[in-house]
Amino acid sequence: MSDHRQTVEAPGNNTNQQTNKPYNTMATKAFAVALAALGGGIGIGILGSKAAEATGRNPGAATPVLTIAIILAALIEGIFILTAFAVNFG
Repeated sequence: MSDHRQTVEAPGNNTNQQTNKPYNTMATKAFAVALAALGGGIGIGILGSKAAEATGRNPGAATPVLTIAIILAALIEGIFILTAFAVNFG
């Protein structure tokens, strides 16, 4: 007669199990950073297009439009940088 005992281990004691984090692969992290870069690039492109359009409609407001566009472009790039760091080091 064979012995069919099962051993029950406490959760977290088995070091051979993989972590239950599906986003923890290198390809997924690279895809997230690429998606953030693509979104940032599209956002800055739209921002530049609309700033040029606003300056063309009202040339007297070129300086305030340029100031706002530079601030918004910096914020968009900042979001990308935060995403890149959060994905790589988080």
